[in-house]
Amino acid sequence: MSIDLPVWTELRDRAVAWPVESSESIFEGNVLSMTREQVRTPSGELLDREVVGHPGAVAVLALDADENVVLLRQYRHPVGHELVEIPAGLLDVTGEDPEHAARRELAEETGLAASDWHVLADIATSPGGNREVVRIYLARGLAHADRPEGFVVEGEEAHMSVGRASAEAVRDAVLAGDMANPAVSVGILAWFSAGRDVTRLRPADSPWPMRERRVGRA
Repeated sequence: MSIDLPVWTELRDRAVAWPVESSESIFEGNVLSMTREQVRTPSGELLDREVVGHPGAVAVLALDADENVVLLRQYRHPVGHELVEIPAGLLDVTGEDPEHAARRELAEETGLAASDWHVLADIATSPGGNREVVRIYLARGLAHADRPEGFVVEGEEAHMSVGRASAEAVRDAVLAGDMANPAVSVGILAWFSAGRDVTRLRPADSPWPMRERRVGRA
């Protein structure tokens, strides 16, 4: 059965800003904030929207020479689970380049460095109410490295474990519903969708328009 819908030839998110008529701060936390905003639609309707501010984040799908994925187990209190994840962290250092942040997070959380970097995917994790955007990198050419000077393991990270599993096993666990972290899910599926071919990926320093648009609006 055919369906009568237009075929889109341009598949690209478009930067659009409906007018914000008012904005009220509801909460300011260490990482997150929340505002209540009145947004006017193109037809003139006023919408009340609660928006969670977030500085953005980076994540790293790191592969060793045998294409095993470097993984973490970390407790996540809001969902009441210890999740299997990939190294990741906030873009909370003022002016820090995302690629540099990804390299720093990989070293901090795993004691590893990588010589070959590409972008796997950019995602908006919950665009209906949260400004968080995440860039997921592919990192290869792994080697042991010192953790950055001054880095202190604390909080949930003090109870985190590090290991590895084959890329196929990670993919299969995601498809089976056994792993729910969005960065590892999108990252591993993007890697297989690219045919595990880095020539189909973007350079590590590629523009990130959604992040650049949100800088200063955390």
